[in-house]
Amino acid sequence: MKLHFPTLFQWRQIFKILKKSEKIKLAIFFLLFLFSGIYLSIRFYYTHTQESPSYEGVFKEGVVGQPRFINPIYGETNDIDRSLIELIYSGLMKYDENGLLIPDLIKDYTISEDGKTYTFELKDEIYWHDGAPLTSDDVVFTVKTIQNPEFRSPLRAAWLDVEVQKISDKSFAFLLRTPYSSFLENTTLKILPQHIWKDILPENFSFSIYNLQPIGSGPYMFSSLEQDPTGFIKTITLKVNNRYHNKTPYISILSFSFFKDTLDLIKSACQKKIDGFSLKPMDNQLFTQNCSSAKESFAVYYLSMPRYFAVFFNTHKSKIFSDKNITQALNYGINKDELIKKLNQEAREEKFTVVNSPLLPKYFNFNAGTTFYIFNLEKSKELLEKAGYKEQEDGKRAKQITKKPAFQFKSYLRKGSKGTEVTELQGCLIRLDSAFKEILEKGITGNYDKKTEEAVTLFQKKYLPELKSTGEVGPSTRKKLNELCFSQGPTQSPLRFILTTLDQPHLIKTAEILQQEWEKLGATVEVKVLTLSELKNVIKNRDYDALLYGQMLSTLPDPYPFWHSNQINDPGLNFSLYQNKTVDQLIKEIREQLNEQTRKQKYEKLQEIIIGDAPALFLYNIDYLYWLSKKVKGMSTIKIVDPSKRFSNITNWYIKTHRAWKK
Repeated sequence: MKLHFPTLFQWRQIFKILKKSEKIKLAIFFLLFLFSGIYLSIRFYYTHTQESPSYEGVFKEGVVGQPRFINPIYGETNDIDRSLIELIYSGLMKYDENGLLIPDLIKDYTISEDGKTYTFELKDEIYWHDGAPLTSDDVVFTVKTIQNPEFRSPLRAAWLDVEVQKISDKSFAFLLRTPYSSFLENTTLKILPQHIWKDILPENFSFSIYNLQPIGSGPYMFSSLEQDPTGFIKTITLKVNNRYHNKTPYISILSFSFFKDTLDLIKSACQKKIDGFSLKPMDNQLFTQNCSSAKESFAVYYLSMPRYFAVFFNTHKSKIFSDKNITQALNYGINKDELIKKLNQEAREEKFTVVNSPLLPKYFNFNAGTTFYIFNLEKSKELLEKAGYKEQEDGKRAKQITKKPAFQFKSYLRKGSKGTEVTELQGCLIRLDSAFKEILEKGITGNYDKKTEEAVTLFQKKYLPELKSTGEVGPSTRKKLNELCFSQGPTQSPLRFILTTLDQPHLIKTAEILQQEWEKLGATVEVKVLTLSELKNVIKNRDYDALLYGQMLSTLPDPYPFWHSNQINDPGLNFSLYQNKTVDQLIKEIREQLNEQTRKQKYEKLQEIIIGDAPALFLYNIDYLYWLSKKVKGMSTIKIVDPSKRFSNITNWYIKTHRAWKK
């Protein structure tokens, strides 16, 4: 008998022949079968797929201020410009999320044995945003433009002793006069497109439209710019560069919103109109206090930077600081732990940490050394006493100084003599006694006449009665005149100086604390707070007694700009005007030493000498605090060399996700 599978009509009839209980059982079985199938399908899907970033999404960054030069030649001194340059342009090398140097435009490089020649080879298929190929010509053009004084690039000093040579379209070499162990850091320089800039004259370079509408080779390219009626730039929008030579970013649009002040930015963050922002130290509490609900939408990233803040003692302008006893005393007189505690309490969000060295041994994995200043009030007072600054009745300290008279009589003067000494003689006699003044009725003439002789005779009778009055100025009369006319007794030089700093909350607070602590030692300290533009002029002219300011190092630290005696004048960064021949020699050896271990030993020796000489009071370091919306994933940066490097792994950031089959 042949069996047939039931037809659809027959299946429909089954419900007519089944009992009610059987129908219920069948329905339950069918539903179980259906849900089991759905469950197994979903489980299979989720087991064999994973959540993956999608190539879409819009990210909005908020900053206070305005872009001016989105151009590597000029913009590296401005944080806003530098951030945009970081995204739009590419360098030969770049920094990863750990602050280490890795290749960017290049696929390989070699260093000669003598450390003087660096040869690079570009990656294949690299293009500018407009589609033009990027070649060695662009590298040569960029470096030579910086070296040309007509372009006035602030980067020129770093490239003065470097010759760049094209080898082929993809390879080129840098030739150094002397070995320089930190040179690779120079090659993070972002490259300009020669075909865009080559015909623009030096005098027009800074006015070109490409400074605000740039063409680069980085992960993002310029899309649009929006201004208000006054010309204030409100937004700059970037879009993903699909020709990017490295990993293509997930986020397709980056929008930078520019604000006139911090409060406007915070207001926008409170309204969740921006996804990322950073504030000056001690301004972050304005956000946390006023936007408690919005705060929960942001993650806080503490990014470590190789910088420190210190008080630099101007050893040239202020005679006080030329004495090492004084600068050491001021170091011993500050309780850094207590200072940090107060700053952290005030700031709440920031993390201040003590710094005792200009080379940041913890950041660069050096030994901390043995020379440092532990708070010791008695030691501080002892050093001030040693320097001659004694405590006065009012608690202030001063030093007794006997000044050498500005003028002294040295010649034998008689009737007929003329000149400066006669002029000074007549002036002295007039000041000494009204009787002498009456005789010298003609006043100061500069001629030793009969009246002058009469006045000198009367002077001798009054002040030198034991001697014969001759009316002439001989040795005894000259000695008495010098004593009465120009002799100065001891004068007091107070322990007084001005502490100059920038108008940033944490620096102002620090200056106030230092002022209070140093005044306990008997010093008189005036705090002068300046705007950035004002301070730039003061620093340029080295017109300060003591300067509370920050220094930013690099991943491959080079102490030359900060501590070599050749850098005491602008644009050098030796703010203490510190000079030490041993230090100069050590810095030279560090720059030329390619062996990392040997270089490390020299760094540590250098550190000991500088700290011992106390040209500065090293205070603290602050992490860079960055607020990022929790909807943004993939941020893994830990160390940065400057704020723009918060975008060092921007290609891994993502907002949208999708399920993708596992490989």
